[in-house]
Amino acid sequence: MQGKKSMRLIDERGLRHDGRRPDEIRPIRMQVGVLANASGSALVEYGKTKVLAAVYGPREPQQKFMILPDKAILRVRYHMAPFSTTERKSPAPSRREIELSKVIREALEDVVLTSEYPRTVIDIFIEVLQADGGTRVAGITASSLALADAGIPMKALVAGVAVGKVDGVLVLDVDEVEDSSGEADMPIAAAPDLNLITLFQINGVLTEEEVERGLSMALKAIQYIVSLEKSTLKQKYEAIGEEV
Repeated sequence: MQGKKSMRLIDERGLRHDGRRPDEIRPIRMQVGVLANASGSALVEYGKTKVLAAVYGPREPQQKFMILPDKAILRVRYHMAPFSTTERKSPAPSRREIELSKVIREALEDVVLTSEYPRTVIDIFIEVLQADGGTRVAGITASSLALADAGIPMKALVAGVAVGKVDGVLVLDVDEVEDSSGEADMPIAAAPDLNLITLFQINGVLTEEEVERGLSMALKAIQYIVSLEKSTLKQKYEAIGEEV
């Protein structure tokens, strides 16, 4: 995340390298039901970042020792496809992918009603098809949509976005250039309908005032992203209703 800057990321007009204002997110696209063999699935795009999430279950685990008598176990696997970055990556899971799998699972556990499905597992597979910054928060958003598409009961929908600091300026929804050359990165996920923050991380150094301002920027964006999730789900069920 720290690195030498080869160019200014904020120009004299206050615009970012891709023309966005500091408080502007990239175009977001969503689609559910994209995989026929999954219980639920979603494709989410934050600009050039493309993330696919597939949910399987609830189902009985093959390993009986994993069974919990009072709730389902939520399992998450975050993986970056070998072709997702400019340089081909190893298909084997990296330490970062294992860590982010845990981070995303913890960001979802507070909203999934696992008590509805005791003695089962719910698997979430996240595949980053194209990486251009913000893959963990896009993965959380895609997972939330895929869980809803699978009919898994949740207290609320979750979405995420990352705030960064580049050239001393707080910016919303950082891309890869800003993430790699910026001074700080703050991924945040939340369930606005519950007034609940489910993920809060900081990489780099921010002042207390910057943290508060960045959090406010993120929560406003998350409110909008969740509204897109609801609209996407509504469109699917309206289409099903029309077919019936």
